Amino acid sequence: MTITLHARPYDISAEGFYFRSAEEFDRNVTNARNSHGDPVEEFEIQFIDGASIHCELAEAIGINQENVGWFFASADAWDEQEKTVVILAIGECGYVFDSNTTPDDFDLDIYHVDSMRELAEQFVDEGMFGEIPERLQNYLDYDAIARDLAVDYTEAVIAGERLIYRCA
Repeated sequence: MTITLHARPYDISAEGFYFRSAEEFDRNVTNARNSHGDPVEEFEIQFIDGASIHCELAEAIGINQENVGWFFASADAWDEQEKTVVILAIGECGYVFDSNTTPDDFDLDIYHVDSMRELAEQFVDEGMFGEIPERLQNYLDYDAIARDLAVDYTEAVIAGERLIYRCA
Protein backbone atom coordinates (compact mmCIF):
# COMPACT_ATOMS: atom_id res chain seq x y z
CA MET A 1 0.00 0.00 0.00
CA THR A 2 1.24 3.45 -0.87
CA ILE A 3 1.85 5.95 1.91
CA THR A 4 0.71 9.51 1.30
CA LEU A 5 1.90 12.36 3.52
CA HIS A 6 1.25 16.10 3.37
CA ALA A 7 3.75 18.85 4.09
CA ARG A 8 1.93 21.85 5.52
CA PRO A 9 4.08 24.98 5.66
CA TYR A 10 4.18 27.00 8.85
CA ASP A 11 4.31 30.07 6.59
CA ILE A 12 0.62 30.79 6.00
CA SER A 13 1.32 32.49 2.67
CA ALA A 14 2.73 29.26 1.18
CA GLU A 15 0.95 26.19 -0.14
CA GLY A 16 1.57 22.68 1.07
CA PHE A 17 2.03 19.56 -1.00
CA TYR A 18 1.36 15.84 -0.95
CA PHE A 19 4.20 13.35 -1.36
CA ARG A 20 4.79 9.60 -1.41
CA SER A 21 8.57 9.31 -0.92
CA ALA A 22 11.50 11.05 0.72
CA GLU A 23 12.83 12.01 -2.70
CA GLU A 24 9.53 13.61 -3.70
CA PHE A 25 9.50 15.48 -0.39
CA ASP A 26 13.05 16.82 -0.95
CA ARG A 27 12.21 17.85 -4.51
CA ASN A 28 9.08 19.73 -3.42
CA VAL A 29 10.82 21.42 -0.48
CA THR A 30 13.49 22.75 -2.84
CA ASN A 31 10.79 24.34 -5.01
CA ALA A 32 8.50 25.54 -2.19
CA ARG A 33 8.03 29.32 -2.14
CA ASN A 34 5.68 31.61 -0.23
CA SER A 35 3.59 34.36 -1.85
CA HIS A 36 6.62 36.72 -1.75
CA GLY A 37 8.88 34.28 -3.58
CA ASP A 38 10.92 33.40 -0.49
CA PRO A 39 11.87 29.78 0.17
CA VAL A 40 9.71 27.90 2.68
CA GLU A 41 11.84 26.21 5.32
CA GLU A 42 9.54 24.66 7.92
CA PHE A 43 6.72 22.17 7.39
CA GLU A 44 4.39 20.16 9.55
CA ILE A 45 4.20 16.59 8.23
CA GLN A 46 0.75 15.01 8.29
CA PHE A 47 -0.12 11.37 7.64
CA ILE A 48 -2.87 11.26 4.99
CA ASP A 49 -3.22 7.71 3.68
CA GLY A 50 -1.66 4.29 4.10
CA ALA A 51 -1.82 1.20 6.26
CA SER A 52 -2.82 1.79 9.86
CA ILE A 53 0.51 0.35 11.06
CA HIS A 54 2.28 3.14 9.13
CA CYS A 55 -0.02 5.77 10.61
CA GLU A 56 0.77 4.51 14.11
CA LEU A 57 4.50 4.41 13.34
CA ALA A 58 4.38 8.02 12.12
CA GLU A 59 2.55 9.06 15.27
CA ALA A 60 4.91 7.17 17.60
CA ILE A 61 8.07 8.73 16.16
CA GLY A 62 6.52 12.18 15.85
CA ILE A 63 7.11 12.38 12.11
CA ASN A 64 8.72 15.64 11.01
CA GLN A 65 11.02 17.06 8.34
CA GLU A 66 14.13 15.53 9.86
CA ASN A 67 12.89 11.95 10.11
CA VAL A 68 10.64 11.68 7.06
CA GLY A 69 13.38 9.86 5.11
CA TRP A 70 13.92 7.45 7.99
CA PHE A 71 10.15 6.89 8.17
CA PHE A 72 9.84 5.91 4.50
CA ALA A 73 12.92 3.68 4.65
CA SER A 74 11.70 1.93 7.80
CA ALA A 75 8.14 1.55 6.55
CA ASP A 76 9.53 -0.16 3.46
CA ALA A 77 12.24 -2.30 5.07
CA TRP A 78 10.67 -3.54 8.31
CA ASP A 79 8.06 -6.24 8.69
CA GLU A 80 4.91 -5.67 10.73
CA GLN A 81 6.39 -7.19 13.91
CA GLU A 82 9.40 -4.84 13.79
CA LYS A 83 7.12 -1.83 13.28
CA THR A 84 4.99 -2.97 16.21
CA VAL A 85 8.07 -3.19 18.45
CA VAL A 86 9.10 0.37 17.58
CA ILE A 87 5.55 1.73 18.00
CA LEU A 88 5.23 0.18 21.46
CA ALA A 89 8.77 1.00 22.58
CA ILE A 90 8.66 4.66 21.59
CA GLY A 91 4.96 5.42 21.84
CA GLU A 92 4.12 3.44 24.98
CA CYS A 93 7.29 2.50 26.87
CA GLY A 94 9.02 5.86 26.64
CA TYR A 95 12.13 4.77 24.78
CA VAL A 96 13.92 7.56 22.94
CA PHE A 97 13.80 7.75 19.16
CA ASP A 98 16.66 8.90 16.95
CA SER A 99 17.60 8.40 13.31
CA ASN A 100 19.67 5.31 14.15
CA THR A 101 16.80 3.53 15.89
CA THR A 102 16.14 -0.07 14.89
CA PRO A 103 13.69 -2.62 16.34
CA ASP A 104 16.62 -4.54 17.84
CA ASP A 105 17.36 -1.57 20.13
CA PHE A 106 14.37 -2.40 22.34
CA ASP A 107 13.69 -5.15 24.84
CA LEU A 108 9.95 -5.87 24.82
CA ASP A 109 7.89 -8.98 25.39
CA ILE A 110 4.89 -8.99 23.04
CA TYR A 111 2.09 -11.55 23.09
CA HIS A 112 -0.62 -11.82 20.45
CA VAL A 113 -3.51 -12.58 22.79
CA ASP A 114 -6.84 -10.86 23.36
CA SER A 115 -6.86 -10.58 27.16
CA MET A 116 -4.82 -10.89 30.33
CA ARG A 117 -6.75 -14.05 31.15
CA GLU A 118 -5.70 -15.59 27.84
CA LEU A 119 -2.09 -14.64 28.64
CA ALA A 120 -2.46 -16.27 32.09
CA GLU A 121 -3.74 -19.46 30.45
CA GLN A 122 -0.87 -19.39 27.96
CA PHE A 123 1.70 -18.97 30.76
CA VAL A 124 0.21 -21.91 32.69
CA ASP A 125 0.20 -24.07 29.53
CA GLU A 126 3.84 -23.16 28.84
CA GLY A 127 4.84 -24.11 32.40
CA MET A 128 5.85 -20.64 33.59
CA PHE A 129 4.42 -21.45 37.03
CA GLY A 130 6.03 -24.85 37.16
CA GLU A 131 4.42 -28.15 36.39
CA ILE A 132 0.82 -28.17 37.53
CA PRO A 133 -0.83 -31.58 37.57
CA GLU A 134 -3.78 -31.81 35.20
CA ARG A 135 -6.14 -32.75 38.05
CA LEU A 136 -5.40 -29.39 39.74
CA GLN A 137 -5.63 -27.16 36.65
CA ASN A 138 -9.42 -26.89 37.01
CA TYR A 139 -8.90 -25.21 40.37
CA LEU A 140 -6.62 -22.45 39.10
CA ASP A 141 -7.99 -18.93 39.34
CA TYR A 142 -6.95 -17.57 35.93
CA ASP A 143 -8.63 -14.24 36.67
CA ALA A 144 -6.43 -13.76 39.74
CA ILE A 145 -3.33 -14.66 37.72
CA ALA A 146 -4.46 -12.18 35.05
CA ARG A 147 -4.82 -9.41 37.66
CA ASP A 148 -1.29 -10.15 38.88
CA LEU A 149 0.05 -10.08 35.32
CA ALA A 150 -1.59 -6.67 34.78
CA VAL A 151 0.99 -5.20 37.16
CA ASP A 152 3.79 -5.82 34.65
CA TYR A 153 1.92 -6.21 31.37
CA THR A 154 -0.19 -3.74 29.41
CA GLU A 155 -2.81 -4.15 26.70
CA ALA A 156 -2.61 -2.25 23.42
CA VAL A 157 -4.23 -2.30 20.00
CA ILE A 158 -1.80 -1.83 17.10
CA ALA A 159 -3.14 -1.82 13.54
CA GLY A 160 -6.39 -3.37 14.75
CA GLU A 161 -4.70 -6.26 16.58
CA ARG A 162 -4.96 -6.59 20.35
CA LEU A 163 -1.59 -7.23 21.99
CA ILE A 164 -0.25 -7.55 25.48
CA TYR A 165 3.27 -6.36 26.09
CA ARG A 166 5.86 -5.73 28.77
CA CYS A 167 8.63 -3.16 28.61
CA ALA A 168 11.82 -4.73 29.91
